[in-house]
This record gives sequence, C-alpha cells and structure tokens, in this order.
Amino acid sequence: MPQKNDAAVEFLATRRSHPPKLMTAPGPDAGQIRDLLTLAARVPDHGKLEPWRFVVLGRQTLDALAPVLHDAVLAAGQDPAQAEKAASALASPVIVAVVFSPVDSPKVPEWEQMLSAGAVCLGLVNAALAHGWAAAWLTGFAALNADFAQAHLGVAAPERIAGLIHMGTRGATPPERPRPDIDAKTAWRP
Repeated sequence: MPQKNDAAVEFLATRRSHPPKLMTAPGPDAGQIRDLLTLAARVPDHGKLEPWRFVVLGRQTLDALAPVLHDAVLAAGQDPAQAEKAASALASPVIVAVVFSPVDSPKVPEWEQMLSAGAVCLGLVNAALAHGWAAAWLTGFAALNADFAQAHLGVAAPERIAGLIHMGTRGATPPERPRPDIDAKTAWRP
C-alpha cells in the first residue's frame, strides 16, 4: 500500500501562483535561490541531458533592463501601453530565467527536452511557494523576443527562454481562479 504524504498532497491541492504585481521585496537571497534551483533541477530528464540552464536577474539588473525592454517593445512596433506593461513586469524582486538549451541527441527529441525545461519552471515555482515565497511563471516580450533575449539575457540560438520565474515576498492573497473541469478533460479507456 502506498504511503501518502498528506503535507505534499495539501500543498499540491492548494498551490497557486502569485502575480508579480502582488509581490513585494525582499526576494530570496543568493543562497536561498541556489537551494530553490537545486530543488527545481530534480525533474524528468530522459538521457540526463540537462537541456536547461538558469540566469538569475537581481534588482540592479532588472532596474537597468526595464527601460531597455520598454524601448525594445516600442522598436518592435508595439504601442506605448504594451511597452509600459512589459517594462513593469520586471518590477519583481528577483527573476530567474529558465533557458531551454537543447542538446543534440539521437535518442531524445527536442520536444521532450523542452518538456524537461518546462518541468524545471514548474519545479522552481513550486519550490519557491513551498518555501513561503510568492512565485509565478511568466514569459512576455523579454522571453519571447529572440533578439532581446540574446542581447540582454545571454541566450544564444538555438536556446530559448522557457520561462521567467518571478519571486518575492507574498503581498495580498490573489483571488482563486476557475480550475479545469477534469471530467471534461479526461477520456477513460478501460
């Protein structure tokens, strides 16, 4: 008979991301981030390829990047409101960019490696939440625009940003959101 971990089940049943706009300072320090990254790296990784890496963006870097991101969004033809929204997304106390870094492998397809990078993103959010931090997994222009990611986040082709994991101190509790209808999303094949 399996041994149920009630605390883990309760955490998974109640976990919820905290939007960056509800986060406050401080964020985790370097030692705490290292511990969170260690936990996040415990993911499925067929072939032990480790097709991901981390770029930790602290407050000084985020402050410097915000106006650059604002200008890059405008230069890409988006309107000032979108540029302001993109720049304001860098207001979190700390952001960890999870970089999908595919490995040439005859055995493990790239899409499977990308799933591993996505698992790292969720693992990092869950590790931060379990440690009492506010955390959220987002993307946006900074993650999705290859030119910006290459110039300012050190991402080189064929790498891509799998997620920007925002972390800080919990502020206001976010409202609960609707959850999927599991019966509508499940097919049973006895």
